[in-house]
Amino acid sequence: FAQMGTRGTVTAASGFNPEADAQKLRAAMKGAGTDEKAIIQVLVHRSIAQRQFIKEAFKQLFGKDLADELRSELSGNFEKVVLGLLMLLPVYDAYELKNAVKGAGTDERCLIEILASRTCAEIQAIKATYSKGIHCSTFDGKLSQQAGRDESSVVNEVQAMKDAKDIFEAGEGRWGTDEAAFLTVLCVRNRKHLLRVFEAYKSISGRDIEDSIKREMSGNLEDIFLAIVQCIKNKPAFFAEQLYKSMKGMGTTDSILIRIMVSRAEIDMIDIKMEFAKKYGKTLHSFIKGDTSGDYRAILLELCGGEK
Repeated sequence: FAQMGTRGTVTAASGFNPEADAQKLRAAMKGAGTDEKAIIQVLVHRSIAQRQFIKEAFKQLFGKDLADELRSELSGNFEKVVLGLLMLLPVYDAYELKNAVKGAGTDERCLIEILASRTCAEIQAIKATYSKGIHCSTFDGKLSQQAGRDESSVVNEVQAMKDAKDIFEAGEGRWGTDEAAFLTVLCVRNRKHLLRVFEAYKSISGRDIEDSIKREMSGNLEDIFLAIVQCIKNKPAFFAEQLYKSMKGMGTTDSILIRIMVSRAEIDMIDIKMEFAKKYGKTLHSFIKGDTSGDYRAILLELCGGEK
């Protein structure tokens, strides 16, 4: 299984014994009621790769599918977090995307968040899992272009100036907006090159690229381009903002909170927590503690990895 980043709050457990873990999970589900603390202690403190071995051990020992057993024992948001933790990341992303386009209406926020923030390799893995493709609205094809991004770190100074000029002339410098020009630059160029383009853009237009996008676009298109720019500039800060928005105001948008906590726990949750505290003056841990309720708060706090 692929190694995740080293900036996660969830890491591989030492002295790992999948059979012993499978036994603990079985014991947590036997008899009256379910021992949720025991489930949290096993699953949150194992890496994604280790959880796959626990699933195999559970099947061999008891002849049953671990996910199915947990599904029959759990409910609500706690169940959603636990089942998410058992999936490989491309499978989890594909699962979330499928849910986003199911039924009446489309959860555009989910589509934008996943497809604007994943690397080319991650998007290719999602596509391989989600073989039917994403057919949901006029903008899904544009987001899919993210899979074709240049992954090098080469900055072509002449091209960067031309790209900045092209974006300016496609937006601020004309009546109406030429979206294709924005797409060509934002979805194809590598990160380092784009950071240089954004600098050049500011010197040409006198504005940050985000300000121009807000002035020139609206609705889903504005959200897509802003998400792409934010992820290019500072991906952990992008996720910190999404987490904050999911918890502020009336109620909590559970689906966003769960998705980010599950999908980033092993990649960059340490950086997301730092950005959250820097931007909002409160720790993510204290925000989750004060804003979420019910049985799933405990598992989110464990994924958060403590107060600091």
